[in-house]
Amino acid sequence: MHASIGPEVEVYNVDSISIGNHSTISMQAMLCTGSHDISDPFMALTHAPIRIEDGAWVCARAFVGPGVVIGKGAVVAACAVVSKDVAAWNVVVGNPATFKKLRRIEFPSTTD
Repeated sequence: MHASIGPEVEVYNVDSISIGNHSTISMQAMLCTGSHDISDPFMALTHAPIRIEDGAWVCARAFVGPGVVIGKGAVVAACAVVSKDVAAWNVVVGNPATFKKLRRIEFPSTTD
C-alpha cells in the first residue's frame, strides 16, 4: 500500500474511508465522513464514504468532507476545504476548494 498518514490527522469514519497506494495525508488534516441533516429538527446523522485514490496528497490542515473522491494524483492544498470530488491530477486550493492547476510530475534528467 505504501500510504502515509501524518501526525494529528483526524479520521472521523462513521462510513468507509479508502486510501490508495502511495497517497499521503499530511499533519492535522481531517477526513470526515459524517455530518447532520440541518433540515431535520433532530439533526439526524448523515454520512457518505471518502475515497482517496492512488498517489493523491491531502496537505496539512485540509478538510475532506463526506462523499468526496480525491482522484488519482490529485493534490488538496494546505487548509483547503473539499466538499466536492477532485478530478485526477488536479490541484485544488482554498475554502471552498477550487481548481488551481494540473499537477505535473517531472522526473530529474539522468544525463549530466
